[in-house]
This record gives sequence, structure tokens and C-alpha cells, in this order.
Amino acid sequence: MSECSLFCQLGGEQQKMNTGRYYVGVDIGKKKCNVAIMDQSGLIDDEFTFTNNHAGIEWFSKKLTMDDKVVMESTGSFWTNLYNHLDSKHIPVTLANPLKTKAIAWARIKSDEVDARILAHLLRSDLIAESYVPPMDLREIRALIRHRLSIVKIRTMVKNKIHSLIDKNGIETELENNLFTKKGMEWLKSLQFQSSPLDRLMLDNYLEHLGSLRHQIKTVDQEILSKATEDEDVRLLLSLTGVSIYTALLLKSEIGDIKRFPNYKKLVSWAGLAPSMHQSGSVEYYGRITKQGSRMIRWIMVESARVAVNHDERLKSFYERIKYRRGDQKAIVATANKMLKIIWTMLTRREPYESRNEKSYEKKLNLIDE
Repeated sequence: MSECSLFCQLGGEQQKMNTGRYYVGVDIGKKKCNVAIMDQSGLIDDEFTFTNNHAGIEWFSKKLTMDDKVVMESTGSFWTNLYNHLDSKHIPVTLANPLKTKAIAWARIKSDEVDARILAHLLRSDLIAESYVPPMDLREIRALIRHRLSIVKIRTMVKNKIHSLIDKNGIETELENNLFTKKGMEWLKSLQFQSSPLDRLMLDNYLEHLGSLRHQIKTVDQEILSKATEDEDVRLLLSLTGVSIYTALLLKSEIGDIKRFPNYKKLVSWAGLAPSMHQSGSVEYYGRITKQGSRMIRWIMVESARVAVNHDERLKSFYERIKYRRGDQKAIVATANKMLKIIWTMLTRREPYESRNEKSYEKKLNLIDE
């Protein structure tokens, strides 16, 4: 029996949900979702499953009202369609942080397994550790940025395969470090493998794949430019050394509204760039960064710091002081930490970077205004 026909058969009994606020826990799965509906007194009113597709989600949403509250965990990308659909219907929905929610569930309920019932219980008790979900426009930008990153990773993999093929045949060239420039590509296309014609076929396929990936990246970059043009935060972020248009849009899509961070320490901690702290009596010990937070922000800030220390005297001086005492890697991470503090100040005060290179900044702005 289909979900829709089951709902029609149950009729009025199922509609009892709509008489007041209910707390709805949804255990997300790839193919199906388990649901537990709890009333205001904490009693389970109903339990059922629905398929995690358009029809199933539409069926489920019709059982809810804007008075109900829904909670689900951020499991992979399986939650996205359901969240977007409920959000478009103005049904209150909370995205739970899986790790923190599991810890709270263990502390309160002594259960390792966080299912639909437990989610509903935690929601009713106001104990959900919520994950930040940006508005729809930022979610689309975030998806675009991450799509570009995935294409670039594939491109890197293809380039590595080409290098491996060259090494396998023992071929040496002065173009090794410039193999994918115009001159290098011409050399690759003219290359002959005397011992293995199959390697020539493989190289042709890799080169064709590489050309396709370059075209895809170019198309995505055009869309990124159009998104950047519309955003004032991106314009401010471009004033910081080491921040490209791609980086600025990534930062904006991941951070969202800067007002959700009351101070720079909260932003640094959320990014996982804050040093861990251990306390013994009155003595505090600081260790490695926590790495608990946004992996994307942590990665892009370290990449930006690598660029900034070569082109910004202020940040280079800071980097060199730390490097002298603690080495390169710790100095780069410390610089990334410092740059994130600067970003919080820029976005909060609505001011560009005070030590900016005006010529470089103007060049970046011209790119998005063309």
C-alpha cells in the first residue's frame, strides 16, 4: 500500500496532529526516514516511516502545521531536500549537530543511538545542539563553491595520472614543472611512447578529460563572478591580502551573518583554529588547534595565509616571529588565526583591511565589476 493511500485510509485519526504543537523527530536515512511524533506532555502520539524522495517528503509535510516543530540530524546530504521543503512551507525545522546531540543524549538518556524518539524528546526539552543552516541564497552559493572544489580535485587527480604515465616511461623534460601550460600541453600531445601504444591512448584520454574539466571550471567561475558582484561582504573581504574572489565567496557562504558571532574568539573557535586549552590548578596550558569546526574555513584560511605571508609586510612580520620560535606549520596556522580575527573586525565594523594594497584591491574589484 502506498504512503498516500495509507494516509487517506487513516483519515481523521491522522489529522489529530493538527490540534496543537507537536515535536517531530526525524531519523534521516538514504532511502527512508523514521518519524516519531511527541505531544506537549512527552507522550509518543504516532510513529511511521516515509520514503526520502519528493513524493514521500510531500506526503510527510502535509501531516504537519506551522505550529509543529521538526528536528533532524545533519546526516551527509540526505537531510537537504527534506529541510528545504519544510523551510519553504514555513514549518519550524531544526538541524541537529550529530556529535553534540549524541553526547547530550548519552548524558540525559544513557543511549548511544540517537533515533527519532530521542530527537523528539531532546527537541521538546530544548536540548538540541543546533547546526547553523544559512539562508537559501547562501546555501546555493555554498553548493556552487563546493562544486568547483570537487572539479578541481578531479583535475588534480588527472594531472597526477599524467605525471605518473610520464615517469613510468622514464621520459624526462625541462617542462616537468610547467607541463600543463600551453607549451607543455603541445609537448604532451606530440609525445610518442615507443614501448607501449596503450600509454598513448591513455594519455589522449587524460588530456581530453583535462580539457573538459577546464571548461567546467571556467563555466563555474563565470557563475561565481556573477554571485560576487552582488555581495558587499565579498567586496570588503577582497581587501585582505591572500583573499581571492573564490576565497571571499567561500568565506561568506560558510560564515553567513557575522552577527551570529558576538566576538572574534567565537568565530575562530567555530573554525577550529583556536588552540586547545588544558588547565591544572591555576596554570593554563595551550596545545594544538582543536580542529573542531568548519573544515572548509580552516582549509581556506591556511591556503590564504600561505599567500598573504609572501605579499603582506604586516602578516609576513607576524609569521616570521612565530616561525623563528615554533616552526613553519605552527606559524602558518597562527597567521590563519590572525587573519580570521581581522575578517571578523572587517565584517563587523564594515571597514576594508587597513593595511591593504590599494592597487591589488582595485584589480580584484575590477574583475567582479566587468
